[in-house]
Amino acid sequence: MPELQKYKGAVYIWDYVPSLPLAVAFAALFALVTAAHTWKMYRTRIWFCIPFVIGGIGEVAGYVCRVLAFNNTGSLALFVCQALLLLLPPVLFAASLYMVYSRVVRSVSGARFSLISPVWCTRIFVIGDWFCLNIQSTGGGLTANVKHQEIGDGIVVAGLALQILLFCFFLGCCVKFHINFSKHLKASGESTDVPWKMILQMLYATSAIISARNIFRLVEYIMGKGSYLFAYEWPIYVFDGALMLIVMVVFYVWYPDQLVWERTESMIELTSDGGDSERTKTGCSGIRHNSNNA
Repeated sequence: MPELQKYKGAVYIWDYVPSLPLAVAFAALFALVTAAHTWKMYRTRIWFCIPFVIGGIGEVAGYVCRVLAFNNTGSLALFVCQALLLLLPPVLFAASLYMVYSRVVRSVSGARFSLISPVWCTRIFVIGDWFCLNIQSTGGGLTANVKHQEIGDGIVVAGLALQILLFCFFLGCCVKFHINFSKHLKASGESTDVPWKMILQMLYATSAIISARNIFRLVEYIMGKGSYLFAYEWPIYVFDGALMLIVMVVFYVWYPDQLVWERTESMIELTSDGGDSERTKTGCSGIRHNSNNA
C-alpha cells in the first residue's frame, strides 16, 4: 500500500493517498460520457457545445492525474494538474449553458421577452465566464506555492463567488423569460413547436447542480488546507465528481439540438441581433397562430 510522500522531502502536499479505484472509475465514466457528447456534437454540428466537451476532457485528465498520483504523492506537478483540471471544467460547462439560453430565445424570436437581448446575454455571460476561468486558474496555480497558498486560496474563493453570482443572474434571466413568454403565449393564443420549456428546465437543473458544486468548492477553499474537506477524499467525489457527471448526463439526454436554425453560425454569437429579427420576418421561430386569432 503506497504511503504519503513529501515534496522534495520537506512537506506533504496531499493529506491522503488518493483512491486508485475511485480515480480509475471516474476517469472511465467521464471518458465515456465525454465521448458520447463529442459524437453527438459532431453529428448535430452544434459547435457552441465545444466548451462543454473541453470541460469533459478536463474532468478525464484530472482523474487520470489522480490515478498517476496514487504512487507519486510527492509530485507537485500531478497535484497541481489534478487540482486545476477538476476545478475549472464547470466554468466551461457554464459557457455552453449560457449559449443555450441565447438559442432558446432566438429560436422563438423572443428577444423582447428576455431581460437582456440574446446577443448581449452571450457577451456578458461568456466574458464573465472567461474572467471566472482566469481568476480560478490563477488562484489554483498559486496554491501550489506554500508561501502564496493563502493568497491563492483567496483568489480561488473570489473566482468561485463571482461564478455563483453570475449563475444567480443567469437563472434570473431564464426565469424572467420563462414567465414573460408564457404570458405572451397565453394572451396571444400562439403556440410553438420549439421545446423551449424542456430546454429551460434542463438549464435550471444543470445550473442548480453546478451552483451546488461551486458552493461546496467555495466552502472548501474558505476552510483551507488541513480542514475536513481537504483531509478526506470522499467529499470531492460526492460534491464535485458525481455532480458534474450528472450535469453531463442531463445535458446529453436533453440536448439542445432543436434550437439550431443556422448551422453556419459561430460557436459564440458575438454579432448583431439581425439574425433574430430576420427569423421573425421569415417565420423560422416555429410560432403558430391559432385560427381563431388569425
